[in-house]
Order: sequence, then structure tokens, then C-alpha cells
Amino acid sequence: MSNLDTHPEETVCRTAADDHVAVLFTPRDVPLGGLRGIHVDRLLPQRGLPTVGAWCFLDVFGPNHTQMSVLPHPHTGLQTVTWPFAGEIHHRDSVGSDVLVRPGQLNLMTGGHGVAHSEISPNGGDLVHGLQLWVALPADKAGMAPAFEQHVDLPTYANGGVTGTVFAGTLGDAESPATVHTPLIGADLRVAGPPATIPLRPDFEHAVLAIDHPVVVSGTEVPPGRLLYLGTGRADIMLSAPSPARAVLLGGEPFADELVMWWNFVGRSHDEIAAARADWEAEGHPRFGVVHGHGGARIPAPELPNVRLTPRRHGHRT
Repeated sequence: MSNLDTHPEETVCRTAADDHVAVLFTPRDVPLGGLRGIHVDRLLPQRGLPTVGAWCFLDVFGPNHTQMSVLPHPHTGLQTVTWPFAGEIHHRDSVGSDVLVRPGQLNLMTGGHGVAHSEISPNGGDLVHGLQLWVALPADKAGMAPAFEQHVDLPTYANGGVTGTVFAGTLGDAESPATVHTPLIGADLRVAGPPATIPLRPDFEHAVLAIDHPVVVSGTEVPPGRLLYLGTGRADIMLSAPSPARAVLLGGEPFADELVMWWNFVGRSHDEIAAARADWEAEGHPRFGVVHGHGGARIPAPELPNVRLTPRRHGHRT
């Protein structure tokens, strides 16, 4: 999915030690305008929390019956993770992929040096609901060749009243086959019944997103649509819910690189971002290739700000 903000903000991420924290974050309502006419709830990045591990972007789209129609657009320096809860999404990209992704299935696209893709909900009136996430690539992988993989058979996690699907990384004995380039975790969990203890890696920072009903995370209630940031140093959390609920667990090693994020690009400097934008605007430039099936239609890049892109610090690391 594209970041369709007309005035996208730049973001920098720095690694550092962290203490136990439990901070609730509220999403920003981002209207995405005429191209698909829907709003998304943006939880990452935001002031004070640009990343959770290598997870650097998190949108919740839907639930609604408005057709998603995201025309071809570019990415660099990241992986896109599409995780639908309801509805189908038709993915095409410039490495030749042309697939439908359905609930319980994972689309993972690696942008690397440069890729373009589109995402369209094929049945316009159907309910669409899900997550779009980005994973920042480390410096030694940021310029790698683009790639795409789809996983339709993902491992399940079960522990007392908590069950779910691990779509990235490892939780307990469940390990996703998805290719990742930094240690991380992404799991879609159903919470019901008595409280359950979920094992965590203490060297990871973690966050929990409540999807449809409140969940209680080690004594802190997380309302639907809110993200609870948990910091590092936790060996486990206790999960429960007043009524059956869905939650997403994200985590990873605090990201080691300083990043600048702007529009659909992740880079290390203003000049790198500006070069990516210029290459996308130079229609026909080989860097991003061609996404077939759209008759040449594409999303143009917004204008760069009149100042150099500057860092934003992680407010919960010292």
C-alpha cells in the first residue's frame, strides 16, 4: 500500500537502551482521498514512536465497503507486509507478481533498491479490513534486489486462552517462513478465556495493537484501535480480554540504523530520498520497473519540502 499523504513527514530512528514502559498511542486519521476514497488509522510512525524494532509503518484500513484502489507507486529500503482480516486484495508489482491475498495469507514484498506495486480490492462492495506494515531493511540489505513472496500456510500459536497466526518471525515454537532481515515478531492473536502468559525476547521492544475489542496486557487495558508500546526488557506479558478479542503483537530488536523516512521511501539521508523521488518522477526510469495492467497509470510523488529532511528521535529510548 502507498503512503498517499500529500505532505509526508520525514522520520529518523535511533537505537538505544530502554526501560520497561507501557505507553498507549492513538492513531491518526489519515484521509487518502480520491484514489480510493477511504481513511486509514495510522499508528506508526508518529511523534515519540517512529519504530518498534524494524517495524516502521503501520496502517489499519477498514473495516469498510469502499474499494481499495492503490495505483502503481514506488518503494525503497523496506519490506511491505499486507495482512488482511477481511476481503481480498489484488497485488501486482514490477518483479512480475500478480496474485490475490486473502485473510490468513501473507504478502511480503522487498523493495530494496527499488520496486513498484499496486493493490486493488477486486470486489468493490465487499468488506475490506486489515493491516499494512513496513519493515525497514538494515543498511547492508537496503540496496538489495527487489523480491516478492506469498505465504498461504503459516504456523499457529496456542497457549491457554490465546491462539493465533505468526506471520513474521518466531513466537514460542511457531516460526513464520517469511524472509526477514532483522530479528522481529509479528503475530495475529485471538484472546479468549483465562489469562495466558506469552513469552517475549527481553532484547526486543514490543507493542500490542487491539483490533476489535479491548485486551488487557499485563494489567493495562488497551482499547480497540490503540497501540500499547512496551519497551524492552520483558521476558513475557500476560494477555486476557473481557470478551473474545483480536490483537496483533509486534516486536523486534531496537533498530540499529539511523533512518530517514519520507513518502514511500526509507533511506539514510535527504539526498538518498531525493534521488529516489527523482527516479520515480522520471517516468520510464529502469530503477522501479513497470507494473503491468494499469495502462501506464501511476501515483505521482509529492513535492519535497523546501528544507532538508531532518531526523525525528524515538521518544521512549534514551
